[in-house]
Amino acid sequence: MKAVVMNGVGDVDMLEYVERNDPVPGPGEVLVGIAVAGVNFMDIGVRQGMAWTNVPNPKIIGVEGAGRVLALGEGVSDLEIGQRVAWAYAPGSYAEKVVLPAAALAQVPDDIDDRVAASLMMNGFTASHFATDFYSVQQGDIALVHAAAGGVGSLLAQIIKLRGGTVIGRVSSESKVAAAKAAGADHVIVDRSGNFVDAVMDITRGDGVHVVYDGSGPATFQASLDVLRYSGTLCWYGPVLGADATIELFRLPKSIKIGYASFADHIRTPALLRSHAAQLFSWVREGRLKVHNGGVYALADAAKAQADMWSRKTSGKLLLVP
Repeated sequence: MKAVVMNGVGDVDMLEYVERNDPVPGPGEVLVGIAVAGVNFMDIGVRQGMAWTNVPNPKIIGVEGAGRVLALGEGVSDLEIGQRVAWAYAPGSYAEKVVLPAAALAQVPDDIDDRVAASLMMNGFTASHFATDFYSVQQGDIALVHAAAGGVGSLLAQIIKLRGGTVIGRVSSESKVAAAKAAGADHVIVDRSGNFVDAVMDITRGDGVHVVYDGSGPATFQASLDVLRYSGTLCWYGPVLGADATIELFRLPKSIKIGYASFADHIRTPALLRSHAAQLFSWVREGRLKVHNGGVYALADAAKAQADMWSRKTSGKLLLVP
């Protein structure tokens, strides 16, 4: 099979399109033929040595995708050969085939396209977790969503709207305003340097927002704190760009709550994985949630896809097709 491996920590030149032996499923595992794989900032983090450093190189990267079951390992009884499935947070997805634990797979309904299914895994679970488990958005809440035109941000904005909230979306360029508005943002701020406090306070008439969703790194951290209202919540899920931010506890501006959100908690059991996937698919089926694919690349062009994502010039979900 063809696959993209990471030969070492570094830039995109560490990625190589190679031939690998087909994997064989063991007990409790499933061999899946990959129809489409998702590109995520986590993949870039792995390449930069920020995660999964315990797995020796060269290793196949990628954590998300959709496809069909090709073979079942011993003891797998809840899936069938030919069944369509999707997954998140499971390594080895930049390939034509992958072996995954059966418990890590969500069944994909016939009326959900492979590209939509893959796009809803990492990003959809993340957005759902942020707006429900981590901070339960209520009718009338005002939320600031950073990177509102991105894969996570565009889905998050839609789910906030589904729950009756108002969305202030922040984007890095004028070219992304339309995508943020299409995702349901009621107000859009264009800003690249973290100078958004005045705009947010103007929109909220000085009250600030109930919740901020920030994965943009240190450049926005303090400003995100500054726009929170009394008892507001900062949902920190970065940084996808830059280093960690430093918190000076005694300089926090008001009575607020700060937390780090990890979508893995949202799908910590097979039952939760499948129920949350079913909810996302249902919203798509009802026309209440729409996926914006920002670019589809050949698997061999994975390095370009990562470079484009890192440039911040893209919007929506980037995908790889073997």
